[in-house]
Amino acid sequence: MPQLNPAPWFAILVFSWVIFLTIIPPKVLGHIFVHEPATVGPEKTDLTSWTWPWL
Repeated sequence: MPQLNPAPWFAILVFSWVIFLTIIPPKVLGHIFVHEPATVGPEKTDLTSWTWPWL
């Protein structure tokens, strides 16, 4: 049964992970964000309770 022979499938698995871990991350991390995330100061939350219309 060829499905039980791990040789070709293991090589495909190893080569695909080598590609995923060496080629793709620098390409993804090389992108420049258009808008850098800004730090947001502490906001005051509204602590008033909400009136339920059906009560």
